[in-house]
Amino acid sequence: MAARGLAVRWLRPLRASKVPHALPASVVAAGLACCAMSMPGHKRHVTGMAASQDELKKQVGYKAVDDYVKSGMVIGLGTGSTAYFAVERVGQKLRSGELKDVVAVPTSKRTQEQAEKLGIKLATLDTQPKLDVAIDGADSVDKSLNLVKGGGGAHFREKIVEAAARTFVVIVDESKLCDGLGPHFPIPVEVVPFCHEHTARVIKALPALEGCEPVLRLGSAANNKRDGDEPAVTDNGNYILDLHFKKPIKDARAAAKQLKSTIGVVEHGFFTDMTSVVIVAGKEGIYEKKPKGW
Repeated sequence: MAARGLAVRWLRPLRASKVPHALPASVVAAGLACCAMSMPGHKRHVTGMAASQDELKKQVGYKAVDDYVKSGMVIGLGTGSTAYFAVERVGQKLRSGELKDVVAVPTSKRTQEQAEKLGIKLATLDTQPKLDVAIDGADSVDKSLNLVKGGGGAHFREKIVEAAARTFVVIVDESKLCDGLGPHFPIPVEVVPFCHEHTARVIKALPALEGCEPVLRLGSAANNKRDGDEPAVTDNGNYILDLHFKKPIKDARAAAKQLKSTIGVVEHGFFTDMTSVVIVAGKEGIYEKKPKGW
């Protein structure tokens, strides 16, 4: 599969005034050190403690809201450990008055509960079918900005909401970037419980998914680590098969199409050709990756 051209833009460092006042001084210092950038082509020297993964997630979550959410918008709120900070930031800015008249569509019961506690006005696609922007994390991002999502078990609701958004902002740290989808993170597939073992065998035999090993998710649907003995159940009442690969998938679009046409499959975790921009936090700072021409 030929990779699309990409545009990469390095972002200005976060100003101290944009860092929440409640953060400890050590965290502020770490965040500013991580985000401080020199001009491209010049090396950067950082002093002090390196930012933790949670701090990187917070930086991209806050940056996405600061840059892409405006008053009066209808927005999609993602699910997961990175999207959590974007939801948090929306709540902060509504409370401070920086944002007004924002309506949000959550992608899971977890996100709904968080947003309600923060006082964010909520809706569904039934009443708000078109969104200005959706913000969410990802489990894998390849060089063409195709994604794997669903580590938190919410990929059906995430996909239906994010497909309705004019702009889809993906927020990740550099550990989520990969050369090819598959080995980096198992592909979640939501399936109906009825005859799920049969569905797993059909999926394993799909030509575009050659070499995959379907594993039924057990325990909590919110992660793909076994933490129980019963099948994980999604917000929609379905099971999840995590597809494990040893080699990169040759054609993610073909794999997505074949999964979608498989009886018993509700939704898969491939998000192909949906990304508007990826905001990445890493050891060299925060930067954006966009499809060419976006």
